[in-house]
Amino acid sequence: MTIDWTHFTPGSALAGGMVIGIATAILLLLAGRIAGISGIVGGLFRLQEGDIGWRLAFVSGLILAPFIWQLFNELPPIQIDTSYLIMALAGLIVGLGTRYGSGCTSGHGVCGLSRLSPRSIVATLIFIITGVATVYLIRHLLS
Repeated sequence: MTIDWTHFTPGSALAGGMVIGIATAILLLLAGRIAGISGIVGGLFRLQEGDIGWRLAFVSGLILAPFIWQLFNELPPIQIDTSYLIMALAGLIVGLGTRYGSGCTSGHGVCGLSRLSPRSIVATLIFIITGVATVYLIRHLLS
């Protein structure tokens, strides 16, 4: 995957971060829920009455967002430099990690850090260290 650094602007990144922060704060304040994607999606498989609507709305928003964006602007080009098998394997490993880590980067990194949760601080540090080590191993040692 490549990033188009020529069109990157700190302003759009700041605006996106603010929207994410406001959305997670609203979900926490109004529904008492943490905006962790793995927990939200996982909850769709453990159906509880009164709990499905907001989860479906959240996931629908994630899926529909690129299509809505496309109404106003061009989507950035996506280039993936690996096979579908490797992507599927990576997805399974990430899924296992979110299960063992009791949350994902959005739950721990966005919501947990803003609450100064010690568990989320440790989890986020582990996410970052593991990501750096994986990139180094794959891009520099194995290729």
